[in-house]
Amino acid sequence: MGASSKKATGTASFTAAERAAMREAAAERKAAAKGAEAEAAVLEKISQMGESDRVIAEGLHALVKKIDAGLTCRTWYGMPAYQRDGKTIFFFQDAGKFGTRYATLGFSDSASLDDGVMWPSAYALTKWSPAVVKTVRALIERALA
Repeated sequence: MGASSKKATGTASFTAAERAAMREAAAERKAAAKGAEAEAAVLEKISQMGESDRVIAEGLHALVKKIDAGLTCRTWYGMPAYQRDGKTIFFFQDAGKFGTRYATLGFSDSASLDDGVMWPSAYALTKWSPAVVKTVRALIERALA
């Protein structure tokens, strides 16, 4: 087979951080197949975050435990994620993950946040406070409706 018949891998278009996230996702699938402890993996990821993001992630995790609603946690592309019935509903991306200036609370297409023809699916987070808790709780409850 000549060189021209080889398929390109396409990895050149991904950043090193994105390729690392994909490797983490593959490892997560293998761990899930082996029945690895998902919450321990989430807590380990949270413990590795920078201080300000760790505070937010710990607060989010504690809030999810209070809300429950059949949610389970796992890592998803190396980020803490929360799912119901095996479908990821939302995730937390710390600022250090891809070198951004703020952390992100993101919602998947499995979240029930639909509002007309356009709505936000991710929110920047810079601080965890009682007002933020109230807003995040409302978003999660709406996402699970």
